[in-house]
Amino acid sequence: MEKVKVFLGGTCASSTWRDELLRRLDEDRIETFNPVVPNWTKECQIEEDYHRKNDDICLYVITPEGTGFYSFVEVTDDSNKRPERTILCLLESANGKEFEGHTKKCALKTMKLVAENGAKVFDNLDSLAIYLNNIEKVKQQ
Repeated sequence: MEKVKVFLGGTCASSTWRDELLRRLDEDRIETFNPVVPNWTKECQIEEDYHRKNDDICLYVITPEGTGFYSFVEVTDDSNKRPERTILCLLESANGKEFEGHTKKCALKTMKLVAENGAKVFDNLDSLAIYLNNIEKVKQQ
């Protein structure tokens, strides 16, 4: 069986969601690309862009640990262009931080828009991992 390739987009900063998710994934079925590197270069951006465009799944896990909104823009864009390959997991709290006020309203609205575009949406890593571990390889369009 060919592995499903998953781009791990979303919150960076000091977030631990990638490590937490990787422990839950079946390595025999899932291959991941982690764009987080110690020293960002132009080549890193080229590689990230390649995986975002070509991997079977573009996953965005967004947590309140993030300091910017770029992941919100990326997941919304992908859910419009490639909903069958886009997944959003919005964690309302992570590592002692929570979305609050206007930021929480924006995060929940993004979650709703992405779902309305036809992409898969989750609110916890356990359900997300179960889904990924059982997904069939998506044909590129």
